[in-house]
Amino acid sequence: MSLLGLDIGTTGVKATAFSSEGEVLSHAYQEYHMLSPEKGWLELNSQTVWEQIKMVVSEIAFKTKKDPIKAFSVSSFGEAVTPVSKDRKILGNCIIGFDDRGKEYIPRIEQKIGKEKLFEITGNILGHTYTAPKLMWLKDNQTDLYDQAYKFLFWEDLVFYLLGCEPVTDYSIANRSLLFDIRSGSWSDELCKTMLLDKGKFASPVTSGTVVGTISDSAASELGFPRGVKAVTGGHDQCCTALGAGITKEGIAAYGIGTVICITSVFSKMPDLNIMRKNGLNIEHHTVPGLFVSFLYNFTGGSALKWFRDTFGEKEKILAAEKGKDAYEMLLDQIPESPTDLLFLPHLAPTGPPLFESNSSGVLAGLSLHTNREEILKSILEGVTYYFKEGIECLKTAGIQISELRPTGGGAKSKKWLQIKADILGIPFVSLEIPEAGTLGAAILAGTAINEYNNIHEAVETLVRKGEEIEPNPENHKIYREKFILYRKLFPKLN
Repeated sequence: MSLLGLDIGTTGVKATAFSSEGEVLSHAYQEYHMLSPEKGWLELNSQTVWEQIKMVVSEIAFKTKKDPIKAFSVSSFGEAVTPVSKDRKILGNCIIGFDDRGKEYIPRIEQKIGKEKLFEITGNILGHTYTAPKLMWLKDNQTDLYDQAYKFLFWEDLVFYLLGCEPVTDYSIANRSLLFDIRSGSWSDELCKTMLLDKGKFASPVTSGTVVGTISDSAASELGFPRGVKAVTGGHDQCCTALGAGITKEGIAAYGIGTVICITSVFSKMPDLNIMRKNGLNIEHHTVPGLFVSFLYNFTGGSALKWFRDTFGEKEKILAAEKGKDAYEMLLDQIPESPTDLLFLPHLAPTGPPLFESNSSGVLAGLSLHTNREEILKSILEGVTYYFKEGIECLKTAGIQISELRPTGGGAKSKKWLQIKADILGIPFVSLEIPEAGTLGAAILAGTAINEYNNIHEAVETLVRKGEEIEPNPENHKIYREKFILYRKLFPKLN
């Protein structure tokens, strides 16, 4: 018997099968590409993505015939929805959150509802990246498609629906719509009416870890699954990743290090809404019942390291290809041990909370004739981490404390980068045996739902295995505390 975790991202889909003891039995991955039919538009061909999903699932099903899949769950990126017909056909593409469409509706929403009331209902900051503004645009500009659609389904919902289940979503994904009442756990009548959107076109919301049906016999035959595989609600990818990192109680946070860096903090009581809203901090449901999350993120995350590699690391890229090594590791091996004298403002792309700055630019301050390439690289890693230290300080003002961070994603493999983060934040990092935690979080939900484990905490104890702990270096932390004071002055001085 095995459990399947599916993780659907904006550029690719991963699937991992786990034994009930946590052993990785099989893994598969497929990429796809975003489309930009017009300037500022970003979308995915939903039919193409569905074909890629079926490919990875079929590969896993074939490789686990001796340990057949018993249940599966889905982790997926949020906001984007796909229109479908009542006979389970995909009718169009899904619009990605950072597509420009929907911006023109933000003043109207603010005028009719107000930022404060919207936050009180949804726990989210008003912005065009959410589902509601995209659907408002679609209704006005592609009216026939809007009217024709039976449902608009998030990717988690869509997978279940195309495999024969009823249209169901979970709270954490519904949170990404700007239409979901975080307290009642239902679509908000007031918000749907104000935005002139039909709430009947959305899937029914339930908690994460709910069995929503069984894969149809025809779908099982197509994918190579055994009969009777249970479909279980998963969640928003950041929440599933946090669960896969074992984040089931307050004080511990996931630190996702990929193209985007995101810290997912967890709490059980609603914090002060006014403090959260003023600092741009959202409140959403975790995939663990009774817990909420808030995200700190910056799109200048691992993308800054990639930019440096592609711009200044051509030698390492060539050597890595010749020797079968990782160019990132080769670059990071060269950085100095001590903190640098440079300050890097990590605004190469739009930032998240607390600034939500999209019109700024990256800045490197403190250069001299003695500055070398390795110091510049380390200053970039430092600057990205200063940004998150500022966010963690905002969380503290709302009573949300973080005493341990668990790294996930590709960047979690770099001990040097983790040490820099620990030194700046003054918080220990505890590594994980499985840093790609999204599929594991989904598998935990699947296994718990079919009673393979007594509860979600037992599942985490069984499946999540901790590795090395990286403690802050006291001397470096003292230096970084002083540097952070200067960092906080940099953006206001330039603004």
